[in-house]
Amino acid sequence: MEFLFLIIILIFSVIIHEISHGAMADYLGDPTARLAGRLTLNPLKHLDPIGSFLVPLFLILMNSPILFAWAKPVPINTRNFRDQRYGSAKVALAGPLANFGIALFFGLLIRFIPKISLIPGLYFMFSYIVFLNILLAVFNLLPIPPLDGSHILFAILPNSFKNVRIIFNRLGLFVLLFVLFALSDWLMVFIDLIFKAITANSFL
Repeated sequence: MEFLFLIIILIFSVIIHEISHGAMADYLGDPTARLAGRLTLNPLKHLDPIGSFLVPLFLILMNSPILFAWAKPVPINTRNFRDQRYGSAKVALAGPLANFGIALFFGLLIRFIPKISLIPGLYFMFSYIVFLNILLAVFNLLPIPPLDGSHILFAILPNSFKNVRIIFNRLGLFVLLFVLFALSDWLMVFIDLIFKAITANSFL
């Protein structure tokens, strides 16, 4: 039952993440996601069978220290952006910021409404919402393709780094797997530090 609850939190967190990408793109002049009906909380518009269900379920059953998922990416046409220089970076940043926003909201409720801790089920739910959204934000900000952090990095780097981008895109999956398996403990410690800074409690 607990793992089902975690998957539900994770699914809606990644959906809000994707909606934020589409909303920022729309703000910058690209209505593609909006016209495709993707700026909605309706999960049927966003769910990816593998990324939204099988991957997180597998990670939970394997007791993985890192839990992540993804929804279908919202369609975006960068040629419509008014800001051609940094538009892609702004769209990429919108997703992690949305997750940080969710974590901050529920984390401050935990911190400043002490009675929440007296309700075990509610405290458990809020804690996982905070933790999973911090995890999604931090994970997606890693500058590794295809994560959002790589789009932010490549938007900032000058055009002379084009060849580096091509190589990095090819190696991105291997670098990502290395980070997941070799540095997961460090990532979890970092995420817990953010959790503690927001809620005044430790999650781990």
